[in-house]
Amino acid sequence: MTDSLAGGPSLPQERRLVTEIPGPGSLERLDRKKAHVADGVGTMLPVFVVAAGGGVIVDVDGNSLIDLGSGIAVASVGNAAPSVVRNVQEQVAAFTHTCFMITPYDGYVDVCAALGELTPGDHAKKSALFNSGAEAVENAVKVARVATGRDAVAVFDHAYHGRTNLTMAMTAKNMPYKQGFGPFAGEVYRAPMSYPFRDGLTGEQAATRAIDVLDKQVGASNLACVVIEPIQGEGGFVVPAPGFLPAIAAWCTANDVVFIADEIQSGFCRTGDWFASDFEGVVPDLVTTAKGIAGGLPLAGVTGRADLMDSVHVGGLGGTYGGNPVACAAALGAIDEMRTHDLVGRAREIGTLMEGRLRTLAADHPVIADIRGRGAMMAIELCAPGTANPDPVRTAAVSAYCHQHGIVTLTCGTWGNVFRFLPPLSISDGLLHEGFDVVAEAFAATA
Repeated sequence: MTDSLAGGPSLPQERRLVTEIPGPGSLERLDRKKAHVADGVGTMLPVFVVAAGGGVIVDVDGNSLIDLGSGIAVASVGNAAPSVVRNVQEQVAAFTHTCFMITPYDGYVDVCAALGELTPGDHAKKSALFNSGAEAVENAVKVARVATGRDAVAVFDHAYHGRTNLTMAMTAKNMPYKQGFGPFAGEVYRAPMSYPFRDGLTGEQAATRAIDVLDKQVGASNLACVVIEPIQGEGGFVVPAPGFLPAIAAWCTANDVVFIADEIQSGFCRTGDWFASDFEGVVPDLVTTAKGIAGGLPLAGVTGRADLMDSVHVGGLGGTYGGNPVACAAALGAIDEMRTHDLVGRAREIGTLMEGRLRTLAADHPVIADIRGRGAMMAIELCAPGTANPDPVRTAAVSAYCHQHGIVTLTCGTWGNVFRFLPPLSISDGLLHEGFDVVAEAFAATA
């Protein structure tokens, strides 16, 4: 399975360091970046990439790095999966764009049909396609507001939903996402999230607490929708306690509030299910998708109950590039790879491997206060030993060591103290073990 997704035989699946990280070629290009790219566009690991696939990224200096980030869960099928490449090449040769709102084409409809089949629930569904996760979230809110005739939007502590004005209001963390960009869109309200490591509550207790806040501070009759990540992403890979999501969803149904699952980071096999909502049998009214949907090409979707999606007037949903034919071709290729290679099962295998390595690591390093996640979406939270006090300094130091030694790693969390692991589902067990060997070295070297 992994060999066929490795981006071709010319890309060896190995960690190889021939220069320091970053090397001279990347440093030269960083000077050009500084001259021509806005400083606000940051770069976490400053190596310039020339090839990628399977479980590795190769830079201009010939270094081959093990990828434990997948471009933030985007390259789940790898960076050059054969079906994605083939579909894209054929579509580019046929036509690159017409704008679906002007003259439609099959690819858009095919992706919508696939989303209706794959997302939770067996009810009648329809979809609309966009370019980014933030666009998907914003349009899901639009649908909910029209369908309900209400304005208020409920989100949760530690949430991340995007960088547009509305989705910045919905996002919890100030830096770097919101600082200086206000004023933000109104009628957005925040409820406490289930965060088992920090609140010690059962799912039902945490849901009762959140519902009490929404009832008293907003009022169910004013709420258009509740928007929640079934497993939070940027906020720290927070996995709510069992029972929390079903209780929130049931309250929404009882009060005619649209329940929107933001599956942008957790969807498309990432958690060991097609969607993280599947784990507890939660069936959202609307699901937002992006990231892993199209093997790296920009595409996003809103999928949900047909009656809700059809509540918007003709022309009310769309966009010039939304559902671009090349991106749709890539999505159909990515979904084919997921099905053909059972990437749902592969994500579970990866999760078992990562959890085992992380538990061994935690036994030796008490700074690791919590291990959480599902499938190939795992994280560790670092705190001062014996406390819940976040340790972002150690987190950054461990990540920096990994970068210098050829491992692409990501951090996240409200306090910047969460180390997250999102390897491509095309990665081999051998590369995973080598990657975690270096992570273990990083913890030892920074102790």
